[in-house]
Amino acid sequence: MIVDDEVIVAMDLEYMLADLGHLVVKTANRVDQGMEMARDCEIDIAILDINVRGVPSFPIAELLQGRGIPVIFASGYGNRGLIEDFKGAHILTKPVGMNSLAQMVALVRADLA
Repeated sequence: MIVDDEVIVAMDLEYMLADLGHLVVKTANRVDQGMEMARDCEIDIAILDINVRGVPSFPIAELLQGRGIPVIFASGYGNRGLIEDFKGAHILTKPVGMNSLAQMVALVRADLA
């Protein structure tokens, strides 16, 4: 699952994940869409932009964590955009490259094992 308000960024992430052998089941460009997806979709990992159209994505992350689904945050600001509850969260710095995405997904998947 990907939540990002920049369509090109979301598409790039989707293409890179596909190249890495993963299937993106849902994408959203608004927090309310992401909340709906987080409640209803069967997913393994979520990549969330921290700031989606001026709205923080932390409620989506909280919902996903409650379901036991790991979250990777993506931000142009690195971990400076994280609130205290997520200071130790996995984060990708935008622009996201294939190598950093592959490493982060592998790290999260290893944590699940």
